[in-house]
Amino acid sequence: MRRRLLAAAAALAVAASGAVATGAGAQARLKPGYPKLTWTTCTDSSLLSRKAECGFVTVPLDYKKPDGETIELAVSRIKHTVPEKQYQGIMLVNPGGPGAKGQGLSVIGSLVPKEAGSAYDWIGFDPRGVGASKPSLSCDSDYAGYNRPEYVPTTTAIETAWLKRTEKYAKDCAAAGGELLDHLRTQDTVRDMESIRLVLGATQINFYGFSYGTYLGQVYSTMFPSRVRRMVLDGNVNPTRVWYDSNLDQDLAFDKNIKIYFAWVAKYDRIYHLGRTGKAVERLYYSQRARLAKKPAGGKIGSSEFTDVLLQAGYYVFGWEEIAQAFSDWVRKRDPEPLKKLYDKNNSLEAGGDNGYAMYLATQCSDVQWPLSWTKWTSDNWETHRRAPFETWANAWYNAPCRTWAGKPGIPTTVSGETVAPILLISETFDAATPFSGSLEVRKRFPRSALVEGVGGTTHAGSLFGDECVDNTIADYLATGALPKRKAGERSDKRCEPVPAPEPGSGPVDGKGKRAEADPARAALERAMIQR
Repeated sequence: MRRRLLAAAAALAVAASGAVATGAGAQARLKPGYPKLTWTTCTDSSLLSRKAECGFVTVPLDYKKPDGETIELAVSRIKHTVPEKQYQGIMLVNPGGPGAKGQGLSVIGSLVPKEAGSAYDWIGFDPRGVGASKPSLSCDSDYAGYNRPEYVPTTTAIETAWLKRTEKYAKDCAAAGGELLDHLRTQDTVRDMESIRLVLGATQINFYGFSYGTYLGQVYSTMFPSRVRRMVLDGNVNPTRVWYDSNLDQDLAFDKNIKIYFAWVAKYDRIYHLGRTGKAVERLYYSQRARLAKKPAGGKIGSSEFTDVLLQAGYYVFGWEEIAQAFSDWVRKRDPEPLKKLYDKNNSLEAGGDNGYAMYLATQCSDVQWPLSWTKWTSDNWETHRRAPFETWANAWYNAPCRTWAGKPGIPTTVSGETVAPILLISETFDAATPFSGSLEVRKRFPRSALVEGVGGTTHAGSLFGDECVDNTIADYLATGALPKRKAGERSDKRCEPVPAPEPGSGPVDGKGKRAEADPARAALERAMIQR
């Protein structure tokens, strides 16, 4: 193992690159004289339980000005436990978002089967602007609160209310972020990943990315192909659709998934009493949504909050029972508290304000120029809404601050993996947040990759949750570099059972359908899921 840290005045200074580039010449440059990373004791309980070390990496705010203003990235490390001759290097991890905290995710190495994770130093980090990194961006901590307007703009008043809200949020972020907003693109975070590599003295990185983290892996591989050793990318972003188009793709996919969920609820009508067919449950959902639009439950859970609670069922199977029970308690008992509890849970990780949402926008809004014309937004979203009414307008308003965002828009990297080492791709067939077509596109662009498909599954980026077929493939790849044999055609290379839907009454389940045991690493992964 190369334990030493690079001296601040020595090999850290390499060729600077301010433009999107490929090859080793596109490396980050760190200012000579920067203090080296000093590891200290972590304060997070899950990190403490795994004997992690924490610290900060100092990087330029603007990589075009390496001698200018600096920011700090919060990082953590859980070191390998194998003998030195078996050590396989550093493994950076990212939970997605963008805007999700990642410093606590270094614990997930323990979830890799066959002890394959123990050969790596697992490096968690909060991306620039996120969490414990300094500075951290927040704009309006009340924005995602209760009593928001109805999502579907069936009247001019609703549309006007949302336009004012989203434009004000963008304005608040401009005031809060200032110059930082011009340096929060994916390419900036990728250069930060390269800086972390340099500070840790590693020749190459290994990387495990979930959701948006897969896009970080794609762009890093394009900019620094020779620095990639192994990568696991779970829930792949389609690099040709960032970001306006990808959100329209999501709308169609979530509408399909919520129908799958309603069919599951109907299967257990003896428990939930919400309808004996998926269609019946769906009709009940929309009728209750209309009721809540007129009069919010408990004065707080209106139609928009109700949609947000049910949306989680389109992401993962893990919360299906709790969501169905909350839905049932409202319909049968007129008890809004379970719905409120779920809504609060989905917003509880925004400690310190709205940092996650602010950074989601700060990245997506500045990665690329979004349409400026509201006419285009309305045309596209009404057309999509006619086909997929469940999520379309909720998603449109979630992203609408991008229309008036203050950060300078960039040009997305043209992702290419022609010369990159073999990487492992993972997706479930009906992943709604990052539709399966994205994984097929990435597979095409990385000709040495292999794609594992959870056939028929609806869970987004759910690896390391106990699905033996998927997780053992990950373990074998991390241990030896072995991948499933690549198949001919546009398809997956290995097909596994998906993360199974739960059976009501059996308690929380893992990927084998068995009751999941409490584990700090799994808890960290679950927290990351909510942030994605």
